[in-house]
Amino acid sequence: MPPQAAPNPISMLMPFAMMFLIFYVLVFRPQQTARRQHQQMLKDLKKHDEVVTAGGMFGTVVNVKTDTVILRVDENARVEVEKSSISRVVKRKEGEVAVSGGHSA
Repeated sequence: MPPQAAPNPISMLMPFAMMFLIFYVLVFRPQQTARRQHQQMLKDLKKHDEVVTAGGMFGTVVNVKTDTVILRVDENARVEVEKSSISRVVKRKEGEVAVSGGHSA
């Protein structure tokens, strides 16, 4: 029996490279895109925007600070929340189009 030649190392790594490429396209890239859109949505927050927090609380933006946002939850109730806890904008100020910052369920 003739001795068998050693398999090419590049051909052995090809399936792993293909799996990584598929994983990147299906998982990492959409996450990066969603994170960029969320960051942009937080940057674009303005007074009178109606938002939903990650905890499910609806409110209207009263004041935007560097790291926090003050929301009017009721006529007499105002809450200060961290900017990153805003999950999506429900309605923009009059004349502007709202762009959802979260995932739709």
